[in-house]
Amino acid sequence: MQILTANELLSGASVYFGRDRRWHQDIHRARIFAEADAQELDAVIAAAGATTRLVSIAVEKVQVKAGRVVAHRLRERIRAEGPTSPRHVLQPLREGDHVSL
Repeated sequence: MQILTANELLSGASVYFGRDRRWHQDIHRARIFAEADAQELDAVIAAAGATTRLVSIAVEKVQVKAGRVVAHRLRERIRAEGPTSPRHVLQPLREGDHVSL
C-alpha cells in the first residue's frame, strides 16, 4: 500500500493526495494506492508535477493499523505528526534588538 505526498510550495506544509482527488494536510485522508493502481498513481504524479503548487512529490509505503494510516518510514511519520520539538512563542523585539542590514 502506498500514498502520494508532497510539500505545498507557499506554506511548506506536508500534504497528501486524498480519496477526493484533492490535497490534504491530514495523512488519514490520503488515497491509498494498491500495486494494481500503478497507472493511476503515475497519472496523479504527472499531474501533480505539472503544477507550480507542489514540490518534493514522493510515494510512501503505508499500513493501516486500527483504521489509521501509518507511514512505514520514521521520516514520513514525523512529517505527518508535526514538529518533534515544542512550538515556542516568538520573543518580541525591544528597542535596540534589531539588526541593520
